[in-house]
Amino acid sequence: MRRPTTWTGYEPQASKCCVSEVAVATAPLNQVVTDRWSRWATVAVFLTHGLLFASWTAHIPLIKEHLDLTDGALGLALLGAPLGSVSAMVVSTRLLPRFGSKTMVRACLLGYCAVGPLVGLVGSPPALFTALFVWGAFQGALDVSMNTQAVAVERARGRPLMSGFHGCWSIGTFAGAGLGALGVATGLSLSSQQLVLGMPALIIAGWLTARMVPDATTPADDRADGDRVRRLSRPVLVLGVIAFASMLCEGASADWASVYLRGPLHTTPAVAGLGYAAFSFTMVVVRLSGNRLLIRFRPASILPALAAIATIGFCAGLVGNRGIAGIAGFGCLGIGLALIVPTVFSAAGRLPGLSPGTTIATVSACGWFGFVCGPPLIGQLASVASLSVALGVIPLLTTCIVLSTALTPALRDNGAGERS
Repeated sequence: MRRPTTWTGYEPQASKCCVSEVAVATAPLNQVVTDRWSRWATVAVFLTHGLLFASWTAHIPLIKEHLDLTDGALGLALLGAPLGSVSAMVVSTRLLPRFGSKTMVRACLLGYCAVGPLVGLVGSPPALFTALFVWGAFQGALDVSMNTQAVAVERARGRPLMSGFHGCWSIGTFAGAGLGALGVATGLSLSSQQLVLGMPALIIAGWLTARMVPDATTPADDRADGDRVRRLSRPVLVLGVIAFASMLCEGASADWASVYLRGPLHTTPAVAGLGYAAFSFTMVVVRLSGNRLLIRFRPASILPALAAIATIGFCAGLVGNRGIAGIAGFGCLGIGLALIVPTVFSAAGRLPGLSPGTTIATVSACGWFGFVCGPPLIGQLASVASLSVALGVIPLLTTCIVLSTALTPALRDNGAGERS
């Protein structure tokens, strides 16, 4: 379904070229340059977030060995990061309207890069949990702040950009995972690696953040927002549930894809790793194409269609009961989920009468709660039935995503009735 020319939130497709030419011709040159620099600043922060987030994962086995942890003890310690993230997101609902996303991004980016090296210096499980909790808190607050800034940049540019920003985050995770593995192979410690990666990233991204744009909020919106979010108004709640379902599927895929391929499907270890690789690859490809897709099609049309691909493809992968079918199923899942979180965050930031920072923080906290719940939920179901049956939760959730994204008013035009 093509966007009608009356689409609100961004300029109509039919007149996009003319509008762009008029905007460039009439807007002050410094405003055009500011918009461009603010976009690159946001890209740099998304890349940095993903890079540091993924680069430490290759060191987890070494940390486990160094601290002589059991699997259970390691699992408890690793909960520090997501718990810290969700806690910080809740706190950010109060801080973002007061300080703005630009200030929050700069402060959280500094803390994120500074605390990362400390994770590698811990000497006990409680210290590891504490370090991860603090690091996760900066990580979560930076996540909400950079998404809030992304909404402001979208409004300044007058077209969808959120999917591209999240695609850059995925590129950062790819690079971080590879550099982390290289660091382990060369004997580089986690602390040294985080310093080597974090300091240049902090200098470059920190310098660029000076060009970020102000949030599109007013004091009146901020006061009204506090009351409405505390009551979890229906639009915020619906978007939060969609984010929860999507990120629950993401978390389950991250932890169980290789286990499923290696166990029930009896693939080799090398092939088993291709399940999550296929998921990540298709997600990056769709996210990098997402800006154009969201200009051409309504979110309420493209999101259900992609989620339907995930549902059908993943069901076929489970029924196929072969390695190649399983890998293809996870690839379809990546296609279906790629645009859900970016579009939901963008829609949350445009709900009328609400502060973007507060609504994004609320929806993001719901999503991360799903990401944390996904792996243990699948594990518990697998212990009762089988892993193949437990993974059947994923197509059930993607079916719910198909219906909810098609019916949610906030996703009908991605602008909530406001013109940027």
